[in-house]
Amino acid sequence: MHIVWKDSVDAATYEEARVGRVFNHRRPERFPLAIVKATCEADIVATVKLAAERGCRVAVRSGGHSWAAWSVRDASILIDLGSYKTLEVDAERRTACASPSMTGRELNTVLIRDHQLMFPGGHCPDVGLGGFLLQGGMGWNCRNWGWACERVLAVDVVTAEGQLLHCNSSQNADLYWAARGAGPGFPGVVTKFHLSLNPYPKRGFRSSGYLYPVSLYRQAFQWILSISPTFDYDTEIAMISHYPEGENEIQIFILLVTMKAEVEEAEKALRPAQETRPVGTVSEWFCQEDSLDNQYNKQANANPEQHRYCTDNAYIENDADVPAVLEEAFTTLPHRKAFTLWYAMNPCSRRKLPDMALSLQSDHYFALYTVWEKEEDDHRCRAWVHKVMKSVERHSIGAYLGDSDFQVRRTKFWADDNARRLTEVRRRWDPLGRICGYLDAGDLSGTRGLDNAHEWKL
Repeated sequence: MHIVWKDSVDAATYEEARVGRVFNHRRPERFPLAIVKATCEADIVATVKLAAERGCRVAVRSGGHSWAAWSVRDASILIDLGSYKTLEVDAERRTACASPSMTGRELNTVLIRDHQLMFPGGHCPDVGLGGFLLQGGMGWNCRNWGWACERVLAVDVVTAEGQLLHCNSSQNADLYWAARGAGPGFPGVVTKFHLSLNPYPKRGFRSSGYLYPVSLYRQAFQWILSISPTFDYDTEIAMISHYPEGENEIQIFILLVTMKAEVEEAEKALRPAQETRPVGTVSEWFCQEDSLDNQYNKQANANPEQHRYCTDNAYIENDADVPAVLEEAFTTLPHRKAFTLWYAMNPCSRRKLPDMALSLQSDHYFALYTVWEKEEDDHRCRAWVHKVMKSVERHSIGAYLGDSDFQVRRTKFWADDNARRLTEVRRRWDPLGRICGYLDAGDLSGTRGLDNAHEWKL
């Protein structure tokens, strides 16, 4: 087991271990006692027991894509799972067993190449399965296929006492319940996810795209809102506000990605959008050949490495005037690399969810991804996010854990009953707060957890 102790190595070695795999280059001023570079389950068990002996907390890093760097905590031992990679696939049963640091791209590269299967993991290719699935997993085609955590059949977990357990609907069921939506407050360390898989479309993906000037924001938004609830089951729908490369004006991009076995099926699925789109596009395409790998590349370009990030999000009330609520967010980006996202969630948002911690959703998911390079722009970019979200929260029912920073803003993340049950599960399995949990302002939440209440809502 390789351990980097803060007081026993040179500053450069420690700093690389502390934040080298943290995606957001707005580096936190928090300093773990040590970083363990785990390579197997035994390393994880040993680290949890070591933390207990030393009376300190344990933090976990899977992919390093947490915008708030939840894994970097004072007075803790950080278990970095980046070198712990394992994947087993049962193609006949359409299942896989994967370690938390496997990224969506790594997992799907093997599944598609070797088995013509896929898993609806994170859109950004380098997101690790661990944080993504624990917070629910808003993955590919979530509006129809449901949350990625619904495809978690079981989890293997190291408890706060260092015991390795298998958890499913009939065995250690409360931990299994919590593993699907607890996020960073999960009271243990997941070592393996047992997953149900999808067939990968024989002909790959197909997509249609419509780029509008910002002056047509309202018309474009009203159109996509009107067609998305009853649109094709295998089609993902999103609207993005961004600065296209080489352009000086914000433009509104509507993307429909369909996942069908045959080209004819894809054309039929995408045709209603093509026939009803508003006039005035800057550019467009219809039913273009696409692939998961191509979509990953586009996501990577939109989320560049070695940049500074500030994000926030909200589930907008179903009956809100969504274009009006989000107009400032979509038409006043603070930086050329920033972008704003609306993601269609209906019809998934209208069905009863399985019995799991994840319990909050609406027809409209909205997120800000503010991206910049220079520290001197920190205040301006962060202030813009704060200003927008102060207004948007008045029309929201809560937020998604994955794009949140509890140090800045707390809101609702679960249904009230689920939040209370989650607190009980956390206290039962980790009464001393050995696992770091939710990083709020001052890192004070401990076993109390989050309040699950709107902080700013008027």
